[in-house]
Amino acid sequence: MAKDYSDRPESHFIRHGPCATCGSSDANAIYSDNHQVCFACDAYVHGDSSYTSHTSKPKTRPLEMTGTITAIQDRRISLDVCKRYGVTTEHDASGNISKHHYPYHSQDGSTVVGTKVRNVATKDFYATGDLGSAGLFGQQSFAAGGKYITITEGELDALAVNEMFDGKWPAVSIRSGSSAAVKDIKASLEYLETFDNVVICFDTDEAGIKAAQAVLPLFSPRKAKVCTLTLKDASDMLKANKVREFTRCWWDAKAFKPEGVVSLGDEEVWDKFLKRGTEEVTPLPASFGKLNAMMNGGIAAGEVTVIGALTSIGKTTMVYNLVHGMYAESAKKIGCVFLEADVGETVEKLLSVYMGTNISDIPNKDRDYNLYHEKYDEMANSDKLHILDHQGALESDELFAKMQYLVKGLDCDIIILDPLQAAVTSNDNGVIDAFMDKCLKLAKNTGVSIIIISHMRKPNARDPHDIGEYDLKGSGSINQIAFNTILLSRDKMTEDEYARNCTQVQLVKCRRTGRTGVAGWLFYENNTSRLVATQAPEIKKANSHDDF
Repeated sequence: MAKDYSDRPESHFIRHGPCATCGSSDANAIYSDNHQVCFACDAYVHGDSSYTSHTSKPKTRPLEMTGTITAIQDRRISLDVCKRYGVTTEHDASGNISKHHYPYHSQDGSTVVGTKVRNVATKDFYATGDLGSAGLFGQQSFAAGGKYITITEGELDALAVNEMFDGKWPAVSIRSGSSAAVKDIKASLEYLETFDNVVICFDTDEAGIKAAQAVLPLFSPRKAKVCTLTLKDASDMLKANKVREFTRCWWDAKAFKPEGVVSLGDEEVWDKFLKRGTEEVTPLPASFGKLNAMMNGGIAAGEVTVIGALTSIGKTTMVYNLVHGMYAESAKKIGCVFLEADVGETVEKLLSVYMGTNISDIPNKDRDYNLYHEKYDEMANSDKLHILDHQGALESDELFAKMQYLVKGLDCDIIILDPLQAAVTSNDNGVIDAFMDKCLKLAKNTGVSIIIISHMRKPNARDPHDIGEYDLKGSGSINQIAFNTILLSRDKMTEDEYARNCTQVQLVKCRRTGRTGVAGWLFYENNTSRLVATQAPEIKKANSHDDF
């Protein structure tokens, strides 16, 4: 129901300004009593700013179609074009044009059902009749079918386009501004689809660009194209006598492709191919066997890598060795998100690996804190390590926000999250899927390498090394999203002491190379806190005379 504003004091138009609702740069009319009306989206703001509402303009006026058909000279619109569209003008006492009347016809073009009236002096509009049942402005003037049709955001723009093409190509306008573009075009889509090519020529402000992108998918593949102008709209191009420039922009209109769809002829496709051979990689520790060789040098920028490890396998030791290896072998900044250790423990473990000394094994009275401080300063002064000081679970959104800060605020090149299950505590696979998807987008958009440590399900008791990517604990998206999946396994129950301390490293997925298989074996040196490369237990035993 239309609202009654009969008690509103008389006011007059002051200026145009941006609309906070739809984003139009100049469709919002501001009046002397402070009320505002946006003629793009119909948003209405009361003078006291008490509220903003849509479809809140005064009651519809009766159909108004007065004046005579004349040229609109100040806009360079000829008499022929005005006749073609049925546009009439009113004149003031001095003979100057005071109003434009733009007729809107029914969908079949037989009847004028409404008009939009433009006050030239104030540049504002009001509607008469029933625009809701109308087709596009100008639709009645052009028979269905043809090679080209142009859709503009305003009536003057449609007249300008037709003028600049000497009437050769049809041009129509949506009814209600950018915010209703999709609705208006859907209503006339059957008519528009009869043309071979549809050129979207909306305003170049934020609202117009957004509306153009919104309507493109409505059309058949490759039918719709977007024309990007050098001025705000087609009317401005004609008024500035930039006809040749407009036609060049019009012919350069780009066909719509759904996001992600490319062609082999596109230059960026070849560039992406070339980039694959030059991707910057961060090497994994040399002790991790053949991983670097199998992965063409290590972990590439923009990749998500998942490392799966069974409970009590020694994944924490592996993580600290991983950090040290990347710290020592690259200039990359590393963000450490270790949710099962506080920052004090993290520093102790990192220092131990850095120094090659198991500080945890040294009684406090025997520790050389002067030396530790010296080594700590060496690590700190490099500005290559940043640590999240939090122990325990975090809501996935909060955690992701902190990861984003490590990347965008502290310029970290690598993020290591340990473990995923502390980050995403929900058993809902949808929550895990959403978090992994966010990680993937963060990696792709920023080029950061993200390494996620994941728990695994209970192993095969007879063969603990019999594991695969589907043993990762949680949603299948963990492995699906990963570019690389590395699994660690250890036989904790064997009587062979040496074998109990040997961890198998297995690459089960590498999207870049396709290589998979056992990469090597790791042995933990307790006195140095470091993992060193070793042979498989059975090979080591066969080549040794020692008892294990």
